[in-house]
Amino acid sequence: MEKEILTDGAQNPKTDACPGQNLYGMSQVELENVAGECQAEPFHGRQIFQWMYSRRVYDISQMTDLSLELRDRLRQNYFSRSLTVSEKKISSDRTEKLLFSLDDGAQIETVLIPDRNSTTLCVSSQAGCPLACKFCATGTMDLKRNLTAGEIVGQALSLRDLHGDNAFSNIVFMGMGEPLLNYQNLIGAIEILTSPTGLNVSPRRITVSTAGITPKIKRLSESGLRVNLALSLHAASQQKRLEIMPVAKTFPLEKLISEVKNYALAVKRRITFEYVLLDGFNDTPGDIRDLAKLAAGVDCKVNLLSYNPVPGLGFRRPADEKVDWFARELSARGTLVTVRRSRGRDIEAACGQLAARRRNGSQLKSIPTESRL
Repeated sequence: MEKEILTDGAQNPKTDACPGQNLYGMSQVELENVAGECQAEPFHGRQIFQWMYSRRVYDISQMTDLSLELRDRLRQNYFSRSLTVSEKKISSDRTEKLLFSLDDGAQIETVLIPDRNSTTLCVSSQAGCPLACKFCATGTMDLKRNLTAGEIVGQALSLRDLHGDNAFSNIVFMGMGEPLLNYQNLIGAIEILTSPTGLNVSPRRITVSTAGITPKIKRLSESGLRVNLALSLHAASQQKRLEIMPVAKTFPLEKLISEVKNYALAVKRRITFEYVLLDGFNDTPGDIRDLAKLAAGVDCKVNLLSYNPVPGLGFRRPADEKVDWFARELSARGTLVTVRRSRGRDIEAACGQLAARRRNGSQLKSIPTESRL
């Protein structure tokens, strides 16, 4: 298992859907190289970069500040195509969920979550997930493959295509998949998202959520990107974490927390501990003591979320009163706590649910929400 987890996951897709190579998802440097291959200057590559990511024009023939000759050369070996929306749902609370169908038949999900003062875009990094967390709907799907940088960025571009430049204010990598197991494409996507000539999203507005891939947390801290980090913790002891998160066997909690603490110091950003409350499992007085002790050594806040059951997985949702009690008791021990309420329950808005239902027909149709949102 350790050897498998330490890789960057499944290979990127091979498809015969279009001849040539998709420009969509290429970095500025890669596009400068493409321009060179087409006997053009590097600045033409920068122009293509702006057309796709800033202006959201994907048709090479419409990139009008490129010469007709260059556009013809590009079309001989390249194409530019965005993602295809196959299903969209809008909740009564205005949460919006999109299901994208990729060229090779894989499906991924993106959720747009409006709030009073912000709108958060929750993007996927993998089709499926290899980590098999015991409470998670996406964990029932296994991993199909990594997403390309273009497929990651394309989720954000698609929402801007639908709603304009102000479609979202924040981006979280908290959808389908483990972002740090698709590290190279994650970094490539973040660089496009944060580029002033790309989507121009501030790193302070981007959060990478991980189940705890310790060596990749260190690499992310050394990348210079300075994005926020959220750890899907869900249990404050190694023993309990092992029961619900197999990844804890490869990356034990003590070393993981040490690396998370180092990340907070390196990027000078507060860490978020995501903690889904599972009735009778991780919501006891002992869990409060363990969580308060763990959090005391890290510049962090704890984000509590009440679990919503997934049929067949055996976990229950705690009562709202118990969630509030847990939050009060944890706060009384000096821990910064927020309680996040479930959103989009009527449209299966949490990661993996819509794709799982599509895969299994009606098997998961009644799932109200899943734990990571």
